[in-house]
Amino acid sequence: MKKMEVLTILAVLGLDALTKTLTSTLIPFGDAVTVIPNFFWLTYVTNTGAAWSLLSDAPWFFTVLGSVASIVILALLIKAKPNQTWYRYALVFLFAGAFGNVIDRLLYGHVRDFLAFNLFGYPFPVFNVADISLNVGVACMLLDAVLDELRKKKHA
Repeated sequence: MKKMEVLTILAVLGLDALTKTLTSTLIPFGDAVTVIPNFFWLTYVTNTGAAWSLLSDAPWFFTVLGSVASIVILALLIKAKPNQTWYRYALVFLFAGAFGNVIDRLLYGHVRDFLAFNLFGYPFPVFNVADISLNVGVACMLLDAVLDELRKKKHA
């Protein structure tokens, strides 16, 4: 693994842990602090399931799934070619996000979430930095796929 990739993983994991700890320490469970009225709140909730609390009655499932996913993603990153920049960073962010939530599940039995938005009148599921990292990883993966297709067309 490249030095910057390791630093990125550590930075995401550190920011995730720091923000979750600050939130769970400073905001009482279930309370919300308005940041932008009717749009954005900091709130402290927990989730034993996936987004929208899906399968919340099987927390062990997501602990196992997240652990296996983290190992597979790390193995893919180690095997990836050095010149596959977008693909490698997709894996970096996917690993950091998955592992950040696994850490919470192992330590607390649930994931600590705190970012709450109301989008067009719809309360979006509360999420955290690890979840953002997972989404950045997916975006990098999609960008890599698009760029790969463009390269193939260019050389065809």
